[in-house]
This record gives sequence, structure tokens and C-alpha cells, in this order.
Amino acid sequence: MSDKSQTILVVEDDPNLREAISDTLELAGRPVLSAPGGEEALDILAREKVSIVVSDVRMMPMDGITLLKEIRLRHPRLPVLLMTAYADVDRAVEAMRSGACDFLLKPFEPGALLAQVDKYALPEPGAITDVVAYDPASANLFGIAARVAQTDATVLLTGESGVGKEVVARFIHRNSSRAQGPFVAINCAAIPESLLEATLFGYEKGAFTGAQSAQAGKFEQAQDGTLLLDEVTEMPLALQAKLLRVLQEREVERVGGKKPVSLNIRIVATSNRDMAEAVSKGVFREDLYYRLNVFPILIPALRQRPEDIVPLARHFLVEHGVQIGRQGLVFSPLAELALRAHLWPGNVRELENVVQRAMILAPGNLIGPEHLGLQARPLSAMPVTLAGAQETGLAPVAAASDKREEKPLEAEKRVDNMKDLEREHILKTLAEVNGSRKVAVERLGISERTLRYKLKQYKEEGYFQE
Repeated sequence: MSDKSQTILVVEDDPNLREAISDTLELAGRPVLSAPGGEEALDILAREKVSIVVSDVRMMPMDGITLLKEIRLRHPRLPVLLMTAYADVDRAVEAMRSGACDFLLKPFEPGALLAQVDKYALPEPGAITDVVAYDPASANLFGIAARVAQTDATVLLTGESGVGKEVVARFIHRNSSRAQGPFVAINCAAIPESLLEATLFGYEKGAFTGAQSAQAGKFEQAQDGTLLLDEVTEMPLALQAKLLRVLQEREVERVGGKKPVSLNIRIVATSNRDMAEAVSKGVFREDLYYRLNVFPILIPALRQRPEDIVPLARHFLVEHGVQIGRQGLVFSPLAELALRAHLWPGNVRELENVVQRAMILAPGNLIGPEHLGLQARPLSAMPVTLAGAQETGLAPVAAASDKREEKPLEAEKRVDNMKDLEREHILKTLAEVNGSRKVAVERLGISERTLRYKLKQYKEEGYFQE
């Protein structure tokens, strides 16, 4: 599904203009929802998924700036494009400071509207095909990465260790005009200080003992492509000064050389440290930081994008299954629930290691929670709300059972055994499918008879009533 197929919310209090804008978008094949004001727009956002909000600034009683601030609080990743008259340019500047992605000056051509919508609309989860991006946070991340890939701007990727910074860097390269050029990566923390300069800049024959022939450095090797400076904050201060000059002049001089080599490369740098703190402590040059920080992207931790956990685990299952000749392995429903429940302090790298370990430990094609080696964490004790309970005749218990009445008052409970995980998973799945037992058994991988037995057991334990 392409970005263009995603729904756009138009907010405009002038009914004629609202209809005209909606018609323009619909004629171009974009699904549209519309609202006459801010309150109505917030109501729509509470129940519908949209890719971008296009809103007027001058509205009553809630104006576009106020709506923007409310959206930033409730839907922080949702792009908001504001429409304003020329006389309100100052308010447009205020809007940009408040988090608007951009603004359109009235009157505007239909093409300008469509271009802005396509530029900023969030991709639908899973829509980016060459990476795993099912969580909205990941979809937003790769949507931004795809946009910056179309430029030659230097990108600084930050985030915890193991979040996948090199994956994002390679994605930017693949989606850039340099995709046919080389992608060269160097880990600044893994190469001894005495060798790092020669590795980066290259050297001429006889430049030092052992330099039997001239050698191009990483900068030259990345010509017409992308150079990834991984963990750039680990680079020695003396070398940082030379790197700054290369970035400023766009040319490199080999060790022992006299003739500079012009560069046509894209720089992507990464760090798992707080860059501003590194600058304040004097371990990283401030001028180099600003030279690299042209387009910063913070990659969220895996625990902050939970909808990616199981799809990533399945991806690793297929990838490593091919490598070790164990295709056809699958996770059991309880294994997938255990994966979602884990905090993943080691992020994606830890997840990949867990999957590889489970593939070795599982004797058959089904990987269960016992093969993962994960420690269970507390799960919410709030009762499960079953939407569409008419089909099953089930309804959440309020005060009908003394046993269940006390549990919602607890902040968290410790999951002591797999029965608790199983119950949480079954009730959650049933809620997600609007109470349909037929669909639930397909997702759970159990028979209807087993589901009936489980539900009867949960009813007797006071987790819901008919």
C-alpha cells in the first residue's frame, strides 16, 4: 500500500473551502475525512487513523494553532500541515515552532497541496517493504529517513546500542540517488587510534614503516556513495580536527601525500552517546558536532516500538533458518506473547540473539516460550475489555466477583507461570477480534473446543461473566 492511499483529515470551518480541498484530494485518489472545527477533528483522530492533518489557522472557537498543540500532545508523531493567509505569516512561524511540519499560503494551487501532503504524510505501518516497520514509531522513522535520503544532507543517527542504526543508514543509502554507489562503513571504536587515521584517509607508499604501497582510505572508497562513521564520538580529538576539515572542504589528503583528492560522498554518522553531553565534557569537538548534526534522527528503543517485536523475530527466524537449514520454524502464540512482554534492554541485537538461541534449543518446528530463555516481567492487572461481546455472550466483570474486584486495584502483578500469560493472551486476542471465537481460534492456533474450555475456566475464576 502506498502513502497516497492513506487517509487525510481536512479541518476547515468554511464549508465551501472545506469541500473544495476535499474534492481536490479525492480526485487525486487520496481518501479524505473532514471536520468543521478543532473539537470535531480531535474526535475523529480519537477513533480513526490518518496520515496527515491539513488545517486552517483561522477558525473559531478553536484555532489551528491550538488544534496543532492538542495534536502534538495526543498524537506526537502525526504531521500537521497548516493553511494560512499572507497576513498571518507571523502565526505560521509560530506554528512551525509549535511543531507544524509546514504551511501553505492561501490561495494555493492544487498541485502545491498534493506535493505537501505526499511529502509529509506518514507511511502506513508495514508499507516500507525493505525494512520491518509495523509500529507507528518505526513507520515515522523510516518515512523521515526516506525523505532525507532524497537529499545529500549529512545525517546523525543516535539511539541506544543495538537499535539498528546501521540498518537505517543502509536504508538511507538504498533510497538515495547514490544507491548504485558504494556503501562504506567504519567503526571508529573498533580500530586502534594508531591505525584509524590511515584507515580513514589512506596513505602513500613509504608514508610510514610497512607502507609498501599506496592505499585509498575509506573516504576515497566511498566516492559517489555513502560513508558511515559508526560511533563517531569514540574518535580521538586530534583526528576529529582532521575530519572536520574533510567535511568542510570536501577533499581528503592521504597520510604522506601532498595532493588533495576531491570527494563526492554522503556522510552518515552514528553514536549511542548523548552528543551534547560529550561536547560539554570536552571529548567531542563542538564545531564537528554541528557539522555532523545537519539532520539528526533519534532511533527509538525496541521497547518504544512494541509492534515491531514479533515481526522482527519472525524476520530473523526466516533469515537464520535459511542460513542453518531449518526453514519452517514458527513461534507458538505463547512464545510471541513472551517476546512482547520482554523489555529488551539490548534492543534488536538482543532479540536476534534470542531467536538464534531458540532455533538451536527447539527440537521441532514449534518454538515455545521455554526455548526463549526470557525472564517474565509484570503485566497490567487491569481487566480485559471485550469489544463485540454480543457474539460470545461475554462481558467484563465489574464488582460481580470479589476475587476479580481486587485485582484491578493493583498497579501490576507478577506473572509467575505460563497459565497467567496464556489467559492474558487469549482474552486480549478475543478482544482484538471483537469477540469472534472463529477468528480467535485461528489466531491462537487452538481448537474451538479448547477455547470453550478455557473460557469456562476463566468464568469460574471470575475473570468475566456471561
